[in-house]
Amino acid sequence: MPFVRTAVPFGIEPARKRSVVEGIHDALVDSIGMPKDELFNLVSEYRDDEFFFDRGFNGIARSDALIVVEITMRRGRSDAMKRALYAGIVENLEARAAVSPRDVFIFMHENDYSDWSVGNGVFAMALAQQRGTDG
Repeated sequence: MPFVRTAVPFGIEPARKRSVVEGIHDALVDSIGMPKDELFNLVSEYRDDEFFFDRGFNGIARSDALIVVEITMRRGRSDAMKRALYAGIVENLEARAAVSPRDVFIFMHENDYSDWSVGNGVFAMALAQQRGTDG
């Protein structure tokens, strides 16, 4: 279950914000096989004086409308899956929310089941070990 944090410029319209979230989610479903019902995306808005970035870092011309996508998920996806994920996010955001590919900054944290509790204070490893049982 990936957990996503998305930072968008202040004042983005709610419908466009929703399109950004759905574009990221659909890319996760399509590229890494994430179940459709695993949507967890915390969106925050930033003002000009709250986020500073180099508009020309690594030779990419960014605008003031940079969107940052931070994904935390369980370790184990291949580099090919990650490449497909990043490309899918950019394609979806451009098509659905009119976000320039130059304005999408993505990074990922990977961890293990032991780093999660997804409800009721239950250690996620216990849940993972019980998956697939009829008990």
